[in-house]
Amino acid sequence: MQEALFPGFRQLRIPSEEGVTIAGVIGGAGPPLLLLHGHPQTHAIWHKLAPTLAQHFTVVACDLRGYGDSSKPQGSADHGNYSKRSMAADMLAVMRQLGFERFRVMAHDRGARVAHRLAADHPQAVERAVLLDIAPTLAMYEKTTEAFARAYWHWFFLIQPAPLPERLIEADPGAYLRDVMGRRSAGLAPFDARALAEYARCLALPGTAHGICEDYRAAAGIDLEHDRHDRDAGRRIDMPLLALWGAQGVVARCFDPLAEWRKVAAQVEGEALDCGHYIPEEAPSALLARALPFLRA
Repeated sequence: MQEALFPGFRQLRIPSEEGVTIAGVIGGAGPPLLLLHGHPQTHAIWHKLAPTLAQHFTVVACDLRGYGDSSKPQGSADHGNYSKRSMAADMLAVMRQLGFERFRVMAHDRGARVAHRLAADHPQAVERAVLLDIAPTLAMYEKTTEAFARAYWHWFFLIQPAPLPERLIEADPGAYLRDVMGRRSAGLAPFDARALAEYARCLALPGTAHGICEDYRAAAGIDLEHDRHDRDAGRRIDMPLLALWGAQGVVARCFDPLAEWRKVAAQVEGEALDCGHYIPEEAPSALLARALPFLRA
């Protein structure tokens, strides 16, 4: 499957923090570019962009801890080992072990929240970042409306105490995948059957349901503490950010992503693209046209 989706790339298995191993692929040549996925997916979301990106960059596409073929540790009492700070430390360790002290990032959904924390905690490592279809986590929780809660029901389902959501996901992982992804604006039509099969395989792996839930539990708790600390201390992200979001997506309907990112970062540009939430798979050409010049600058 990896060879079919990422021809010419090689697989990675790299030890990171706390005994976690991060899985992914690497390919191409040029300056390093880290790619991070969202929920409930894996690094396979980048398969439509990888061939073009690899012409300009050494592309490193990783599975977050708890997802894909990366490790899925048992969550700690405060969910801190699934905080975006811990996930960001994973990715910093991966890039350093590959020999990259500074790199660019493009990230979608949950991965973009990791990229936000990576940029905030390790500004010496991140040169610039593209963040896809999110507003900052703290802003989205503080400005939650009924419309947002209904559309992003999984945010509030996944944070319920273990093992309730884990048990329900594990009862039929394929149905959970189809319901979460298929109910978005574009349905399942944009997804390559091979990528969908990879998402389904990984979601059914032991520990994935727990890892996903811990990611969201951390976002509703310790991640907000970290974000509030940054806000209270007046810490802002200094490197250039490009925020892109789907014009047909929930984030566009419920928030002003550009305004929210400008509250936490000094150099932000961005716009909506003509698609829904899953930008790398729904609108790969439009994403490349907007993101590639920014990343190459």
